[in-house]
Amino acid sequence: MSAIESLEAKWLAPSQALIEDVKKLDGDILILGAGGKIGPSIARLTKQAIDLAGTDKRVIAVSRFQEAGLAASLEKDGIEIIAADLLNDAELQDLPEVKNVLYLAGTKFGTSGNEPYTWAMNAYLPGRVAQKFAKSNIVVYSTGNVYPFTPVLSGGATEALRADPIGEYGQSCLGRERMFQHFSSVYGTPLLIYRLNYAIDFRYGVLLEIAKSVLAGKPIDVSMGHVNVIWQGDANEMAIRSLLHCEAPAKLLNITGPETVSLRWLAMEFGQLFDKVPVFVNEEQPTALLSNAAESFRLFGYPRTTLKQMIGITADWLKEGGATINKPTHFQERKGQF
Repeated sequence: MSAIESLEAKWLAPSQALIEDVKKLDGDILILGAGGKIGPSIARLTKQAIDLAGTDKRVIAVSRFQEAGLAASLEKDGIEIIAADLLNDAELQDLPEVKNVLYLAGTKFGTSGNEPYTWAMNAYLPGRVAQKFAKSNIVVYSTGNVYPFTPVLSGGATEALRADPIGEYGQSCLGRERMFQHFSSVYGTPLLIYRLNYAIDFRYGVLLEIAKSVLAGKPIDVSMGHVNVIWQGDANEMAIRSLLHCEAPAKLLNITGPETVSLRWLAMEFGQLFDKVPVFVNEEQPTALLSNAAESFRLFGYPRTTLKQMIGITADWLKEGGATINKPTHFQERKGQF
């Protein structure tokens, strides 16, 4: 096993808590939008947990599968594949009725200049999916971008804070939530809206972007001076386990790590690991896009992967030459233009 394979095996294995919760789930699991950044890892984690739990639930991954080899790779791991364009209503209606749905479909990157498609994916499609799967438990991926900026010293937005997104991306994501909430009230569909902010993986995320900037001597804009982060493996576990907490009316749930993390501090940590001196531009603002995830910790406990561990994982991945995904998070954005 290579160093990179060892890293993935160590940090992506299902926890015992996930395995036990999977045993409690009634029915199969359908993952809509399984071809994006998150989809493949959550599909594999779900399948691993099911196998370790000794159950025979099916994991069905739905996507256009535009990435070469991805569908075949998932099939090799025991995941059923359905190639479909969810915006094609005939293909959507042909999907099997499944008890548990993880809804990952949506768009963020390149939304500026492509606003009509953004709204179609993020606000129109959710209404069609909500009607199609009215009898299912649905965990709907959303984002902390539905919240306004909050003072850095406030502890971040709780689920009780009124949504007030900045920019069309955040507005369209609130549209996604509202469509699912509407049809949940119409049909009594159990729903959990999963507001994620920000997930960290080997291949992408805020930490990777900061680390690469430090390595390259690229200036780091600290205007958005603080962020929340959570390891993708922990976030995936919480999403799967959230299927047991769907409610009607819909439950809102923030998913992120417990710290309000300083970008300047992060860069200095990577600087020590890489023996580099970070370069900074601009000054920290008193507000930032921050979430308070205390409710998720009550339900699931604290994330297994600590911030210091995430920093080490990211540094090791870069040192080993691991592959990365060129999809910046735009976490520095203060005007909502993605």
